[in-house]
Formats: sequence, C-alpha cells, structure tokens
Amino acid sequence: MADALLRVEGLTRYFDVSKPWLNRVIEREERQFLTAVADVSFEIRRGETFALVGESGSGKSTIAKMIVGLLKPSHGRILFDDQAMTGTDGAAMRALRRRFQMIFQDPFASLNPRWHVGDIIAEPMVTFGLARGAEARREVARLLEVVGLSGSDAAKFPHEFSGGQRQRIAIARALSSRPEFIVCDEPTSALDVSVQAQILNLMRDLQDEFGLTYLFISHDLSVVRHMANRIGVLYLGRLAELADGKGLFTNPRHPYSRMLLDAVPDLEMSGRRRKPVEGEIPNPIDPPPGCAFHPRCPYADDRCRREIPQPVRRDGGEVACFGVEEGRI
Repeated sequence: MADALLRVEGLTRYFDVSKPWLNRVIEREERQFLTAVADVSFEIRRGETFALVGESGSGKSTIAKMIVGLLKPSHGRILFDDQAMTGTDGAAMRALRRRFQMIFQDPFASLNPRWHVGDIIAEPMVTFGLARGAEARREVARLLEVVGLSGSDAAKFPHEFSGGQRQRIAIARALSSRPEFIVCDEPTSALDVSVQAQILNLMRDLQDEFGLTYLFISHDLSVVRHMANRIGVLYLGRLAELADGKGLFTNPRHPYSRMLLDAVPDLEMSGRRRKPVEGEIPNPIDPPPGCAFHPRCPYADDRCRREIPQPVRRDGGEVACFGVEEGRI
C-alpha cells in the first residue's frame, strides 16, 4: 500500500432512472435506480498501468469519470497520494487536480472544434498557472513534437487532422499540466487498427519518459495484454477478478474472465479448447439476485443464486467467486 498513488475504497454509483413524478403517480410505479458501480475497491501503484476490462455496461467509464471528478460517488472513497478526493474542494482540490488528467475515447468529440490546437493544449497550463504567453507557445510546440506532430500544427484547427493525429493532440493536452496520473478511457477504440498500435506505443514511451501512472479502460483484451501490469475484470459494476497481467492471461480464475479470454481469437493456433460467449449482460436496473454472473455461469449452484460473493485472495490476486472459494473450479 505504501507505493499506491491512487486508492479506491468501496466505490459505488447509482443513477435515478425513474419516470417523471406525474407518470409514476398515474401508473403507480416506484422510483427506479440503476447501480452502475457497486462496492469496487482497488489500488494503482506508482509507475504502473492498471487496466479495467469488461463488456459494455460493466461500469468502466463510470469509474473513470468518478476518479477525475466528472461524477460524484454515491458511496465510497477515492484517495490520490493519500489525500481524499471525495469531499475535497477549493484550493486543495485545485492543487490536487493538476496532478491527474484524462484522455477520452472519441478524439472527434473531445477537442473544441472552434479553438486552434495551440490554445487547446495550452489551456491546462494557463488554468493551473504553469506558463503563459511566449513560454506557453514554446511548451505547446515542444509537446506537439513529443507526440509525433509538428510545432507548426499549433496554428491549425482539429478538423484538419485525422483521428490518430487528434488523439495525439489529446495526449499532448493531457501532458501539458505535467501530470503524474492519466486516466485513459478506451483511447484507441475509435481508431483504425494500424493507428491503434502507434498510439499505444507512443503512450508506453511517454510513460517511461515522464514516469506516468495509467488507469487504462478497455474492452479489448489484446490491447490490455500489451499495456497493463495489473488487470481488474468488471462485471455489472462489480470487480470479479483482480490479477497481474500475465497471470490473468495464463491462469484466469473467475468463469467470466475465462469467457472473455475464450472470445479472443487464437492467433497462435495453440489448439486449446474454446467456448463461445453465452448469454447477455443482465439489466442493471433489475439485476439477478446473488452473483450477477450466475445466469451465464456453468458452475453456478444455489449459493451463487442467493449470495453476493466477496473478493478472496488467490495466487497474488483477488477473485469474487464461490466456485473458486470452495474449490469447485
């Protein structure tokens, strides 16, 4: 725990998805709540890449937005370098906020189309008082070259660039406040495969050069395998498994982790038996009782249908599964 830069403890977020009050009165319906994240805890160590994976709707992006302050947690705590981010505001939060940034999924939507690229990259510097005027312009030109673009690109608008180039601009913007921690919310999912590899290699080079720590959000396990030191597997808002990168791919413990890995094409043609993905993720407004994965799990028993499993330590990681806990898997 001593080298943990970020700690998440019991993080929970629910959304009120009820119909308007008058509709509920006429139709005699109760209020409805969607639990996007439920009691999630993990830590991210300095200098590592921690990945969160799972199907769409598993709560990955919601966690990312809570960590950077775009959403408030319903319950739980977020600590950055042992300083509580939940409930902190004013000057203390402003000083803390400079130390982390976010790279968004869609490079076409995350850049202001009315601003020059130089103004987009310089904004965090100006906001946090790091540089202004000629000094900011020199730093913008340097950052553009760091991410593989030209300093002269500062005078252009975002629409003059391709998707991969726009994501490089977004990375330069994230670096401009000199952060220690960057949240990467599926930063390559909107890009062509050939461009994805370039961006991922750039991010790894920048991590080594600037000593960055990443939270990497993705549903693509091949990307996660290339980037992550440790991996958390989310299912319907809960952490199903937590393991180091190599351990998850060589010896997945949770049945859901195994199912995700079976869906990855076996390019090495190893001949191992594979099982296609079965079923669909349940409705988060009305989740199944007990373990949320039990309707899709071949190992489920009566206990799985009644109780919610809690994480237990296994092989240096954690897994929330009664089958693993009881030795049935």
